[in-house]
Amino acid sequence: MVYHKLVKINDQWVKEAFDRQVLDNESRYYGGVVDPATGIPWPSHTNSLMIMGLWAAALINPDSAYYHDSTLLERLKKLSRFMLNFQHEDGTISPGWTNYHSPPDTAFNVVGLSQIYKLLSSSEWQPAESVAADVHRFLERTIPALLTGGIHTPNHRWVICSALGSLYDIFGIEALKERASEWLSEGLDITPDGEWTERSNGIYNAVSDINLYYAAWYLERPELLESVRANLRMMIYLVHPDGEIVTDYSGRQDFGQKFTLADYYSIYQLMAVHDRDPLFAAMASLAGEAITHPGALPNNAMLNLLLHPALRESSVQPAELPTEYRKIINGDFNRSLYLSKMEQAGHNGKISHSSFHPEFGAPVARHRIGKTSATVMTEATSFFALRHGQARLLGVQIGSNFEPGTIKFKELQEQNGVYLMKAQEKKGYYGPVPQTQLPESASESLSPWYLLPHHKRSMTHEQTHETFVEAAETKEGWTLRIRSDKPVDVLTQVVFLFGAEGTLHTDGCEPAGEDKIMWRDGRVRYENNEDWIEIEGAASEHSSTAIRNMVYPSGCQMLLVNLITPIDHTFNIRVSPNAASNG
Repeated sequence: MVYHKLVKINDQWVKEAFDRQVLDNESRYYGGVVDPATGIPWPSHTNSLMIMGLWAAALINPDSAYYHDSTLLERLKKLSRFMLNFQHEDGTISPGWTNYHSPPDTAFNVVGLSQIYKLLSSSEWQPAESVAADVHRFLERTIPALLTGGIHTPNHRWVICSALGSLYDIFGIEALKERASEWLSEGLDITPDGEWTERSNGIYNAVSDINLYYAAWYLERPELLESVRANLRMMIYLVHPDGEIVTDYSGRQDFGQKFTLADYYSIYQLMAVHDRDPLFAAMASLAGEAITHPGALPNNAMLNLLLHPALRESSVQPAELPTEYRKIINGDFNRSLYLSKMEQAGHNGKISHSSFHPEFGAPVARHRIGKTSATVMTEATSFFALRHGQARLLGVQIGSNFEPGTIKFKELQEQNGVYLMKAQEKKGYYGPVPQTQLPESASESLSPWYLLPHHKRSMTHEQTHETFVEAAETKEGWTLRIRSDKPVDVLTQVVFLFGAEGTLHTDGCEPAGEDKIMWRDGRVRYENNEDWIEIEGAASEHSSTAIRNMVYPSGCQMLLVNLITPIDHTFNIRVSPNAASNG
C-alpha cells in the first residue's frame, strides 16, 4: 500500500535533513536546511520549505515514528522562523538559483505552506500552534505580491492561480479570486491531445496538473480539470517499460534526464477518486511504485494523503494499462495555423527571461511492444530514440554545415506504417541598405554596424536545404532512411547517442574525441546485460569530427557517421530477441 510505504520514506527523509539544519544561532541562516548543491539554505519549495513539509507530516501523523516528537517540533519551529526571516519585505522569496524577489517562486511556497497550515491547524495539537501561526503570517505577507506579481514561464500562471486560490480559501479576500481570473482569461496552453506548451513530461506537466487541480477546487472552476485530464491521458503513452518517462524532446531542463512517474502520484490519485477513473487509478499505482521521496511542495505525496484521507484506500479498481501501442500525439493538431498568427501578436519575436516555445504542439510518435519503446519526434535536437530492455539508444541527431548546426524536423506524417519527416532551412545573403534608408551615422566618419537598419537589406542568392527521414518499424527493429539532395557538397553528420552504462562493440571505428567514435565501416552493437541494439549503415564521406554549432551532449557514448550531399542513406537497426516479451 502506497500510504504505508510513504510513511516509512517520509520518516527516512525527516532524519536525513537533521544533519543539514543550521543550528548555529549566530548564523544568518539559523534554522534553515542546507541545500547539498550550494551549501546554502534557501527558502524555496525544493529546499527548506520542502523539509517543512516532511517534518510537519511526520509530527501530525500517528503512524510516523516522529508523531508529536518534541525534538522534531523544536526543529520545525526554528525552520518556520527561518522562512519568515528570509521572506522579503515585499512578501516574496528568492529561491537561490535565480529569480530574485520572485512572485512565481513565492506562489510555489504559498500552495505548499497552505497545505502545511491546514494540516497543523486542523490537528488540534496545541504545541504546533506557534508554527501554524508563523505559517499563517508568512502567507498573509505574500498577498500583496500575489495580487500584483508577474511570471516568466507558461506554467507559472497556473502556479500563481493555485496560490491565489489557496490564499482565498484561507483569507476569503475577493481580490485574490479576481486576480486569478485575470490570469485564467489568457486561456489554457494545451493541445487537444493533452500537451502543455513546455513539453516537459518530467517536471512541468505534473506542476501544471496539480496546480490547476487546486485552482479548480479553490476558485470553483471545475472546467480547469478538463486540461488536467487531457494531459494525464496523454502521459499513459509516454512511459517506457521500466517506468522511466520519455523526456527526449522536452522544452525545459528535464530534457534527456531520467524521471519517473513519482511526481504524478498525487494528481493521478486525486483524479482517479474524483472521476472514478480506472486508468488514472492504474497510473497512480504505477507512480506509487516509483516513489523514493515524498516530493517537493506542493506535490508532496505524504501531505496530500494526510489532507485527503480518502486517497489512502484504493477505492477505484485499476484498469490494465496499454503496453503495446502505436500512438501519434498531436498528429491532427493544426500547428501551422497558430504559428502563422504569431506575427499578429505584435511582440516582434522578442520575449524577456522566457521562450515563445514555437515547438508547442509538434507531433511525436510513440511505439511500444514488450520491452521495446521507440519515439519519433519533431522540433527536438534528436529525431529518434529507442529503448530495448536495458539497452538505450538515447537519440539520433543530424547536423549539417548549411545553417550550420543541428537539424530540427518540423513535419511528421504517417503513410502505410512509415513516418515521413521533413526539415527545411533557407539561407541567403543581404544586399546594401538602400540609400534612402541609411541613418545619419552612415555619412559620418564612424558608422557602427549595429546602427544600420539590417532589416531593410534585400535578399540575394537564397539557397534551400531540405532533409528527409523515413522511419519504419520492422520485425527486427527499425530502419532510418535519410535523404538530402541539394545544395551539393553539404557536410552532414549523423550522431547516434548511446547510454554510458552499456558497452559499444565496434568494427571499422576510430576515436574522434572524448566519448566520440567515428564509424567508418562494419556494424556496431551496443549491449547492456543481455539486451542489445545492433546497427548497420557505416559511412565515411568526409573527415570532420564535428559540425560547427552542433551540440554534442555529455554523459553518453557518441557514434558519428559522416555523409555529404546528395544523400540517400539507410541505417538498419536490430534488437535482441524477445522484443514481444515483457522484459
